[in-house]
Amino acid sequence: MYDAANTPDWWKGAVIYQIYPRSYQDTTGNGVGDLPGITERLEHIADLGADAVWISPFVRSPMLDFGYDVADFETVDPLFGTLEDFRALLDKAHGLGLRVIMDQVLSHTSDQHDWFLESREGRTNPKADWYVWADAKADGTPPTNWLSVFGGSSWQWEPRRGQYYLHNFLREMPDLNYHCPAVQEAVLDTCRFWLDMGVDGFRLDVCTFYAHDPKLRDNPPNPDIPDGEAFRFNPYSQQLHVHDIGQPETIAFLERLRGLCDSYGDRALLGELHESNAVRIHREYTAMKRLQLAYGYWLLGAHDITPPMLRRIVTDLGNSEDSGWPCWALDNHDFPRAISRLDAEDRPEAVTIILVALFCLRGATCLYQGSELGLPQADLPHESIIDPYGREFWPAYKGRDGARTPMPWEKDRPNAGFSEAKPWLPIPPEHLELAVDCQAKLPGSTFNRIRHFLNWRRQIPALRAGRMEFIETSADILAFRRTLENDTVICAFNFSAAEKAMRLPGADTQEILEGHGFGAVQKGGEFHLPPFGALFARKATA
Repeated sequence: MYDAANTPDWWKGAVIYQIYPRSYQDTTGNGVGDLPGITERLEHIADLGADAVWISPFVRSPMLDFGYDVADFETVDPLFGTLEDFRALLDKAHGLGLRVIMDQVLSHTSDQHDWFLESREGRTNPKADWYVWADAKADGTPPTNWLSVFGGSSWQWEPRRGQYYLHNFLREMPDLNYHCPAVQEAVLDTCRFWLDMGVDGFRLDVCTFYAHDPKLRDNPPNPDIPDGEAFRFNPYSQQLHVHDIGQPETIAFLERLRGLCDSYGDRALLGELHESNAVRIHREYTAMKRLQLAYGYWLLGAHDITPPMLRRIVTDLGNSEDSGWPCWALDNHDFPRAISRLDAEDRPEAVTIILVALFCLRGATCLYQGSELGLPQADLPHESIIDPYGREFWPAYKGRDGARTPMPWEKDRPNAGFSEAKPWLPIPPEHLELAVDCQAKLPGSTFNRIRHFLNWRRQIPALRAGRMEFIETSADILAFRRTLENDTVICAFNFSAAEKAMRLPGADTQEILEGHGFGAVQKGGEFHLPPFGALFARKATA
């Protein structure tokens, strides 16, 4: 069986299970998940057939943005446990054959971080240049027209220095200055701390935001504002972000970070990229000696996903042997859950087949907690919303809390087995019937189908690391070959609710692979794919 934990380039084709620690498992009775809770549930992830876990931030933070506002890069927040708890998690994960990827938020800190507290005190102290400071314009207004993702200007006045500082998100999250060599060294030291502890890589939050234009030029207007809810409510999309983010100095720093990781062996970097110029950014950031993997918002905001759309995205990003590797993501903690977004609450198999196709494309895949259960988006009332992004733009945008509600483990236990106390976010009643213990008993449940498939897939290395070639077929079917050495596997996925037939040259020499649970059959010279079904075949052996 393919052993990802001990394979060079283990990240190629890896299934990376994302954990939002606040919502995974509470062991202390405070209604918030923690590191010991993750450790307690690691068998669930290993049994599912995942290769790695990505854990969202758990270091010390005021929690204004739930961990993405870091006050100390090298200390576990007491809400989640201790460094010893994390070491225990690492040891158990590695014992189960799981890699551990840590979320690193390196573009900014909390305004409670010691670095910022020193920097804001004056213009001559040792950390005066560690953040992005600038004088006001002659009329007292901010230095540029740059906007914060979370609303309003991205500049905040600081009276101690008599200057503005840059914040691309909340005003309590000031941006680090990557044009300062001492900042780069301090950030690399932080990463070295966790690499020494044994983490297998980093997910780099908003890694295109690291460096800014030192000339502080205004962003131009966006002549082509994207469609969709995610872009209507926020004026951020009305600019082309060519000066506040995406600068060449970021690439140079990522090369340094990659060199550090490479010095530890097979550690991996997974970067989060932004929406605009997605293809160019992906190609630049995943070039040699930069990021091994990167994901963009190609599918995360989509309300319809079709075979032609996926084929176009794969082709644009590049799928040749010298192309960078994408990381596919259908759900995560920042976007509405796919089951609801794709209007599939009454037919979860329509989303399951998309996930299965993503597992087989060239690239890795992030599987967000609860996606293996087919959880819909939680529809929370305004009084339950605590996400600052949602509270800022309510009611046009309801925020991210609906994708962050606690995992339902056991239907009949208090709070679905997540906590003995009132959870930090409510668990919607419709999630109870989809709890892990309920689905584990049903052979055809979303959970069992995904678990069965991922464990079957582990036996076929071509589906993880093989080169890829598309096959021409009808618009409802996504079909391609994956080839590793002398093994070629044909994959075809029916995205429709009707049975579909497809012809392949040399079909009579192909042997249908079984055991994956998606049920195609061969009739004469045709392969017949059931509704939301799949075909896997390889050349028959004598």
